[in-house]
Parts: sequence; C-alpha cells; structure tokens
Amino acid sequence: MKPHQVQMSQIKLWAVIPAAGSGSRFSKTELKQYQTIQDQTVLEHTIDRLNALPLQGYVLAIGAQDTVAKNLNFAASEKAHFCLGGAERVHSVLNALRYLAQIASDDDYVLVHDAARPCVSAENLKELADYCVERDTAAILAIPVRDTLKFVSDQHIQNTVSRDHLWQAQTPQMAKLGVLRDAIEKALNGGINITDEASALEHAGISVDVVQGRSDNIKITYTDDLELARLILASQHVL
Repeated sequence: MKPHQVQMSQIKLWAVIPAAGSGSRFSKTELKQYQTIQDQTVLEHTIDRLNALPLQGYVLAIGAQDTVAKNLNFAASEKAHFCLGGAERVHSVLNALRYLAQIASDDDYVLVHDAARPCVSAENLKELADYCVERDTAAILAIPVRDTLKFVSDQHIQNTVSRDHLWQAQTPQMAKLGVLRDAIEKALNGGINITDEASALEHAGISVDVVQGRSDNIKITYTDDLELARLILASQHVL
C-alpha cells in the first residue's frame, strides 16, 4: 500500500455545498441547482459526484425559504446535513463551517464545492484530495487560461493581458476546517471581498496550490449552460 493511501485512511473528509444563492444570472424565478437533467436535479448530480470520495458527511447551506433541498434523493443521504445559508456565498460557507465545527475536528479536511458544478470528475476529486493530504496543504482545482484576454473599458480594448501564469479557478477548493474558517472570519472582519475560499486563505497568508482540473467541470451560470451540462454528463457515461 502506498504511503498516501495509509494517510487517506486516517483523514476525515467533509464537503460543504453553498446552495442558498438566488442565481439571478440564470433566472429571476428559478434556481439553477433545482433544474432537472435526466430525472435528477443539478444538485443531486453534484452530490452524487462528491460522494465518489469517502466523505464523513456533507453540509448543504440552503436558503430560509428553501422547501426543496431536504426532500431530494441525495446519494448517501444518511451523511447529509443542512444549515442556514447567508446573504452571500462566503457567508453560506462560513455558516456551514461553523456547523461542521460542532461535529468535526479543526484538522479534518473540507472540500467546498459549487452546487451548480455537477460535472466534476471522480478522478479530479481524488487527485485533489490526495494532493492536499500528501502535502498537508490547501489546494483548488483550476485550469490554465486558454483564450486571449483583453482589458476593456467602455467597450474599447485597452490592451491584451498576458495569459502566462493565469489560471481559472474551479471547485472543489480544499483546506483544513479550522484554517479555512479562521481565514474567512479574518477576511470578513477586515472588509475584504471574498470571491472564493482561496482568496480568503491568500489574504490570511496561507499557501494555496492548484491541481489541474478539466474544462468540462463547468459551473451552470446561464440558461444555455444547462444544455451543455446535459451533454457533458451524457458524454461521461453517468446517465
């Protein structure tokens, strides 16, 4: 047995899924995580993927008016926990981490994953978890930027931005529970704009690595992304 396999057997993994957002870019009236692909909601597909890992449990941070989530047929439903989400994604994540602190150790690892990323591969999940545990570090899935980038002001191109060293962040983003909770609290107390977990860790001076992900790990943001997710899931032979 490889050394990291022994380590993984001793590590407790948890997942946090912020699912309280309004998703206004997708629709003013419909939540993207509850759209259906092959008789399952996007959120159910997402939870299916996360459970490819040996999770101790997963926490869904949901809105106060959400009447759907607790009635869905989640994979490993006995591991499901729910907490109240917050005004923004970062507040939902922090609420979930504080909930987890009641049942998990600060040294346990947490993977924070977008509710509307149902196409993340089991291989990528394992690579990320193995990487963090082997190196005792925080890391995220990300892909190198491929397209030419333009800096634009008032619809006029000002200059071309070099793609060298630029990566597009994805989720999951993984760190130890206590480290991530403290970093988010510090950033919020300092009025720092937190767009993902890595940005909170960066602000706290904590090293964060990247594990190369896949371009098919899309986040459903706009309505046409839903059809793309259908095609990706079909091509991954999971339907």
